Amino acid sequence: MRNTRTKNKSRIVTIISNHVKENIKNYLIVSIIFFIGISLAVIFINNMQSEAKEEISNYLNNFITSINGEYQIDKMQLLTNSIWKNVIFCITMWFAGSTVIGIPIVLGLVAYRGFCIGYTVSASIYTFGAQNGTLFFLSSIFLQNILIIPCILALAVSGLKLYKSIIKDRRRENVKIEIVRHTIFSLIMLILLILSSLIETYISASLLQMIANIIIK
Repeated sequence: MRNTRTKNKSRIVTIISNHVKENIKNYLIVSIIFFIGISLAVIFINNMQSEAKEEISNYLNNFITSINGEYQIDKMQLLTNSIWKNVIFCITMWFAGSTVIGIPIVLGLVAYRGFCIGYTVSASIYTFGAQNGTLFFLSSIFLQNILIIPCILALAVSGLKLYKSIIKDRRRENVKIEIVRHTIFSLIMLILLILSSLIETYISASLLQMIANIIIK
């Protein structure tokens, strides 16, 4: 049994490794766009007016205070909202990636998700300081994003790969095969995104509640 599990793990690692090597240029492109999104968020926060920064700070302070109090997170609602959000995102990435004109949308969504992460990190550090802001980030969004970020990049790369296949080879049968591959790959990414929703609901939310009193102090 152990040998079988080890072989299966090594096969998975090999498949992932080969996939990344074969598409390394595309991964570099989407990674750069993702980090551009993060950088834009940092610049945006730093250049906001003081009134807007205070609004963000008050919102985060009220949020963390409510968590530290008697407020109970509705985990079922959180899970439902998170899964729904990830399903919509994955479908949008799949659909946009399945069309030639949709590639700018795919890349725009990658930059947007980078912006969201950069915005959250910058806002939390501004509000709580470097140490507590990092704690807030690590407990609230870090764990699920270990899965989310690779899935976003992989979905974008799959879309770019399909786009290049359509441009190079316009034969219908070959295009259909590539679309089927893109669809199967997107479904696998969706499963991982749903797993990230479970992590967000049952691990990250609990961690945030545990360290809320530390952040407030």
